[in-house]
Amino acid sequence: MSGEFEIVNADVRNILDSRGKMTVEAEIYLPGSMGRCSAPAGASTGKTEVTAFPDGSAKKSVDFFNTKVKHRIEGLTAIDQIGFDRTLKEIDGTDNFSNMGGNLSTALSIANAKAVANQLGLPLYMYVGGGLNRHIPRPIGNVLGGGKHSKNGTTIQEFLVSSDTSDILTCIFTNSLVHARIGEMLEDKFPKESIGLGDEKAWTAPIQDSEAFEIVRSAAREISSQKKIKIDVGSDFAASTFYQKGKYVYRERKLSKGEQIDYVKSVVKDFGLYFLEDPMDENDFEGFAEITKAVGNKTLVVGDDLYTTNPERVRKGVEMKSTNAVLIKVNQIGTLSSTYETVRLATENSMKTVISHRSGETTDDFIAHLGVAFGSHMIKSGTIGGERLAKLNELVRIQEDFRE
Repeated sequence: MSGEFEIVNADVRNILDSRGKMTVEAEIYLPGSMGRCSAPAGASTGKTEVTAFPDGSAKKSVDFFNTKVKHRIEGLTAIDQIGFDRTLKEIDGTDNFSNMGGNLSTALSIANAKAVANQLGLPLYMYVGGGLNRHIPRPIGNVLGGGKHSKNGTTIQEFLVSSDTSDILTCIFTNSLVHARIGEMLEDKFPKESIGLGDEKAWTAPIQDSEAFEIVRSAAREISSQKKIKIDVGSDFAASTFYQKGKYVYRERKLSKGEQIDYVKSVVKDFGLYFLEDPMDENDFEGFAEITKAVGNKTLVVGDDLYTTNPERVRKGVEMKSTNAVLIKVNQIGTLSSTYETVRLATENSMKTVISHRSGETTDDFIAHLGVAFGSHMIKSGTIGGERLAKLNELVRIQEDFRE
């Protein structure tokens, strides 16, 4: 049995992500199958994430693999995912993958799981989830924004929509209609200017945050009325990106911690936000808890930079009741098994999980499978763009599997 799952070869190469920057792609070969994974990269990153690449160089990750990793993992039993991931940590020798790079460890870890799934003749979601979590996560996508995803947008990073219907194709198509309608509204508002797209293919324009909320709500209501489908709106504040010297620095004003909490609560109430991500600085567990206490009965309060898919930080969030949901990104923590631990901890404590893409993406669809395997409530993967739709279109195929 073990010989069937012995790693007989492993390769890594540099490829480009959706921003045209270097990333890594890994391949794990078993006697009768191969698994391939390419790792994404974030622009808005939490301070407690693992290091993406050593010295910021994807090429150095490949060099490290060729000299330190390849000969160590060839011969391992791939079906022992925990052992494989533990070996990666041992080879790296640091607590944040600063020698190997968390993107390399992510690509190798997921490629290993894919190779085993292919050897078993199973889809990745079935192998990782054991066939128990037959649930399609609800897509939520970025349609308008700014922050670190664009150079000429809002202070708040993302304004999001999510169509509430059980058919995944209808859901992602309706989200895309909202995106298109927002583009038309911005063209009407700026008839002599070219309206751009940010890293995640969301519209970006020189407008205030309050106006962005109005535009997204208006477009969502219009498409909802046309299609007779409920469409919820949300926002990723990415508040750490504009938190400076104890103040939340917006384009037109600076807010104290208390003022920020009051502002967030008013936005949730005024615009009926269903999804609220990172409304406070990444170390303010208490501020998050105050917001969750106030709005968590109706709103999904999600920690991303707050947790960075780290089980220890999630454990603290559970103790302090900071949020009712956790964003999940494998390359924040570096391996599939560590990600699974975080998901298990969150789920056992009644926190919903939201599987997520990164702003610098590849066409790999592994988060679609993990979202199903983890029983995630939502998947955050944009609304248009090939690297975004690679994940969402894969969910269409998975849902077809469910119906067979």
